Amino acid sequence: MDTAVQDEKVRSAAYQLLTKRGVSMDDLVDLVEYLQKPYYPDLTREQCLHNIQRVLEKREIQNAIITGIQLDMLAEQKALVEPLQCIVETDEGLYGVDEVLALAIVNVYGSIGFTSYGFIDKVKPGILKTLNEKKEGVCHTFLDDIVGAIAAAAASRLAHRRFGTK
Repeated sequence: MDTAVQDEKVRSAAYQLLTKRGVSMDDLVDLVEYLQKPYYPDLTREQCLHNIQRVLEKREIQNAIITGIQLDMLAEQKALVEPLQCIVETDEGLYGVDEVLALAIVNVYGSIGFTSYGFIDKVKPGILKTLNEKKEGVCHTFLDDIVGAIAAAAASRLAHRRFGTK
């Protein structure tokens, strides 16, 4: 398959999966604003969206989105082998692979992304609170961490550009 065609399929799948799982660009913008507004009072929603879009253009981030959401969906279908099924379904605290996948996203953008992710994962503002709620038949073990990581990466990208390091 032509790499341009494959790239477009992966990009499209990542965006579609986020949307299908209830995450909008506005949700991501809210998170980036939450992370950066204290340091950047004149920050606009357009600037936040621009940085989110740039983050989402990276293939390794698209791959992380697709992989994590697919694992959540398989857990909802009870299609994972035990004990992985129970671990993912209950978002077991000692599992940590969901955070490792999220760190693969934020590590693209350096230490600001890393610390922002740790903060937002702990506080769980906005859509992260909703995604973290336990509901029968719904699994967001990976998605909540992926969304937090996308926001943290976009906030880091924004901060780097704001303070002169491109």
